Amino acid sequence: MAKLKNIIKQLSNRDYKAIHDSLLESNADKSAYLIQAMRERQLSDTKIMMELEVNTNAYYTLRSRLNQKIEEYLLQQMESPRTDILKKVANINEIIFTKKRAIAVATLKKLEKELLDYDLSNELTIVYKSLKKLHINSPDYYSYSQLYNRHVAYMLAVDKSEDLLAEYFKKYGNYSLSGDETDKLGLTLLLKEMYNVSVLYESHRLYVYYSCMVIFHRLFVDQQDSMDEDNEPIEDILENVQKIFNSYQLDSIYYHLNLVFEFLKFEYYTHYRVFRKAERFYEEVNDAASNLLTNYTLYTYPAQFLSTKMERHIRIGNVRKVYEENEGIFHDFEIDKQDVPTYVTYTMYRAISCYYVEKYDEASKWINNLLNEISLKKFPFMQLEIKIVLALQYCLMNDYDLFNQLINSIQRQIRLLGKENCEHILLLSKIMKVSISDIKRNKVDKIKSLIEKTESVKIDHFSPTALIRLDDDFINRLSTQP
Repeated sequence: MAKLKNIIKQLSNRDYKAIHDSLLESNADKSAYLIQAMRERQLSDTKIMMELEVNTNAYYTLRSRLNQKIEEYLLQQMESPRTDILKKVANINEIIFTKKRAIAVATLKKLEKELLDYDLSNELTIVYKSLKKLHINSPDYYSYSQLYNRHVAYMLAVDKSEDLLAEYFKKYGNYSLSGDETDKLGLTLLLKEMYNVSVLYESHRLYVYYSCMVIFHRLFVDQQDSMDEDNEPIEDILENVQKIFNSYQLDSIYYHLNLVFEFLKFEYYTHYRVFRKAERFYEEVNDAASNLLTNYTLYTYPAQFLSTKMERHIRIGNVRKVYEENEGIFHDFEIDKQDVPTYVTYTMYRAISCYYVEKYDEASKWINNLLNEISLKKFPFMQLEIKIVLALQYCLMNDYDLFNQLINSIQRQIRLLGKENCEHILLLSKIMKVSISDIKRNKVDKIKSLIEKTESVKIDHFSPTALIRLDDDFINRLSTQP
């Protein structure tokens, strides 16, 4: 919220008035009131909610929509100069056929400089192609031919790097569900290929794309790599990328990728337990979580934020707040069910949010819908994780028929996969069996003993069960079962 207030305060008077007036014209009266209250009256959130007569969820949704409106306006202002340049590129043939050669060359040279400033490699190839033709009888023909060839190759390198990014994060999604060493090796090979592409040219764009991948890789795939003294420190990479963004403020891709690096900064500081710094980036990423999950999967793995967010709330002791926030954050979110890793992570995040506020029936509906809508045959261990969380909901709902049926299915799957590979699932099933048993004596001690064994098991991939605190509250819920 502080971030939104800060943005509103920093708006120029002209921009503020334009946004405020557009909100009134579109009958978004509450949003217009909100931006005015934050800028001119500087009211507290509580006071604004009282005056608007809205609850916390509605207020959360309102500020999220206002933030989106402001971003859309600023992006529109930013894109205007780019649009003018692209129009000029589209009119190059008109210039060549209607202007004298000297004027045409001068115009193209000016356009070349502008395109270089924006790093528009595709359009630069058109300019160099035209300059090459105009200099066919001049010694400069060879120079422009070289520039044209170089920028065609550079354009292909940029395209290749974007393809590698998308492929890497798709593969990471599979790795997050499987923890498979072959998938991990594939990620490392993609990172090496990305590095090889990025060093072909002295290009800030290739550096930014490589940074998206290498930071994530060091944090979540190969943490030993981050300890290599030959590697550029992550904090230095983040600083260098920010300098690039500051230098190319009119670049629309960088404008949007700023959110990716806010997310990476949050994950980086959380990973190294520098929580005070991590909090600087949490609110902005959290407000944009729906957008991040929908539109940024080609440049990062946004679903990771959901796990880190749940861990954050567990750490600071307000995990019940997650359920309340979800309605506001995901009010118009539509999950892509073909993106199985993101769908699994999102659904389990929503289900576990329900678990923490004792809405076990709602949690079970989320999980059952997931199991009915997608096949997890490729991810048998993740399927077990999901089923054991569902079994926990049945246990707490006292639905023993469904619980016993599901536990039997889980045990059959454990036998197929090997007990040594599913130790934590086996221990959790034993905890629940103790919970529903008729024996009252030493129930708490037995559960505690099993929890100690469970906590010693380490899991390298995304684990829904790891997001369930095995604490006194957990013990109390299970030990008081009839």
